Amino acid sequence: MFFEWSLLTVSSIVSIYLFVKMYYFKSITNKEIRGNDLMKVTLKEAEILIRKYQIQLQRALGNVDILSDELTRLKNELKTIKQRNSQHRSERERLNSKIQALESRIDALL
Repeated sequence: MFFEWSLLTVSSIVSIYLFVKMYYFKSITNKEIRGNDLMKVTLKEAEILIRKYQIQLQRALGNVDILSDELTRLKNELKTIKQRNSQHRSERERLNSKIQALESRIDALL
């Protein structure tokens, strides 16, 4: 009879211990699952932010490319205008010298 009571007591204690341990590990597992789910959500949000900033960066780089092309075009246009200006200046000087030559001829004829 003592053996039966001791066996029943030991088996009860072991079953209670295993029952408590089972719920303990179950709660730890649930915490890990919630933590993993939270980490997945955080990573998804981070990926969305990264994509957003990549798109903004690509737009900015595209704008920089457009502006650099525009700047190159304007530099070339400025060079062309300077060349035309120097041509007009030399033409004007040539014409002024002709005018002076003609004025001196007119003065000589008078």
